[in-house]
Amino acid sequence: MGSARETAVLTLAACEKQGAWSDGHLKHAIRKNGLDRRDGALCARLCYGVLQNRLLLDWRLGRVCSMRLDRLEIRVLCDLRVAAYQLLFLDKIPSSAAVNEAVELAKKHSRNPRAAGLVNGVLRALLREEVPKIAGRDELETLSIRYSHPRWLVEEFADLLGLEGAEALLEADNRQPPTAAQVNTLKTTAEKLANDLGEAGVEARPHPWLENCLFLTGTGDLERLEAFRRGEFYVQDPASRLAVLAADPRPSMRVLDCCAAPGGKSFAAAMLMKNRGELVSCDIHAHKIKLLEAGRERLGLSIITPVLQNAAQAREDWREGFDVVLTDVPCSGLGIIRKKPDIRYKDPEPLKGLPRVQRSILDNCAQYVRPGGVLMYSTCTLRKGENDELVDGFLADHRDFAQESFSLPCLGERLGRVTFWPHIHGTDGFFAAKLRRKG
Repeated sequence: MGSARETAVLTLAACEKQGAWSDGHLKHAIRKNGLDRRDGALCARLCYGVLQNRLLLDWRLGRVCSMRLDRLEIRVLCDLRVAAYQLLFLDKIPSSAAVNEAVELAKKHSRNPRAAGLVNGVLRALLREEVPKIAGRDELETLSIRYSHPRWLVEEFADLLGLEGAEALLEADNRQPPTAAQVNTLKTTAEKLANDLGEAGVEARPHPWLENCLFLTGTGDLERLEAFRRGEFYVQDPASRLAVLAADPRPSMRVLDCCAAPGGKSFAAAMLMKNRGELVSCDIHAHKIKLLEAGRERLGLSIITPVLQNAAQAREDWREGFDVVLTDVPCSGLGIIRKKPDIRYKDPEPLKGLPRVQRSILDNCAQYVRPGGVLMYSTCTLRKGENDELVDGFLADHRDFAQESFSLPCLGERLGRVTFWPHIHGTDGFFAAKLRRKG
């Protein structure tokens, strides 16, 4: 059994070396090492804290390390990062304890007998150093270091929002969002659910402007909660649910969710439909179909039919067969950095091919919309090429579709499309466009 710090170091090293995503690997490591709830929470805090601040931590470590950081063993570098995060950002862990454990971990996991001495020296030098003023070669590099976003990403956000807006977004990306629970209105009410969760030791407060949504804190493992097991709520960001509200699925309609897993949009649509009608939920991966089936059973949403289907491949039997078609396409994910901090370190080069994939899905799924029906396009990214520019291109090539205005809580009337911003709306970064097929 490893400690919280050791588990964090090894998880970060594995993610960097193998290209694994921290979320899944972290949960597996916590279970494997038998960490209790308290140590599991500390381990997660250390992992996400390092990922949120990695460029800043490396900048600080690089100032006091005699070796270039990229020449260190991965485990030694991650050991230094975890300890530096504790020293610079956490005040409940004594500095001596952080340094001593980092030294012991270096002894245990490094092949270099000098690694422990280097770790000790670097961390003690870090403690002695006065807090330096962060200064890059220009404003963009300064923001990149301060908020630990690669420069290319800072440049994209600055082009969209200007420097001031970009900084606000970068800061929001490094804040921990609350868990948003969407109430299963077919089984309970928001007030009753909040009371039940309170009795279970979970703080639940109403979302400031979205009905039947609660912000939860102190949940621990959600699946242990009786209210969760009874299917009285599911977890979904408000922006994602608002995209379904804009699509306006109603009872007795036939609805298709083309890229459905893990199921939030299908669940939201089924509830709006009062569990009456037909809702086909597709995914390309068999294991995700099982997740959809489990969610359907837990929430009691019998109208959902999970189907293994590639959204880019045509189904002739579905042509013009649905009143509402939801296409929440695969994307760069740059709107959910606050939940998945390692997304920011993606190589931008492969992202260039995403609009082609997204467009092929949208073109294919458009044929499933009956005349007069709705095609909803959405992503959890903030890039124009995957959002506005893609929708503009689709409309230019599909004259039988047109944008349709919609109204949303707090946001009011929107002229066919909306972008949600973490620093403005307190949601994930998210884009949605409502397109109506002409009758």
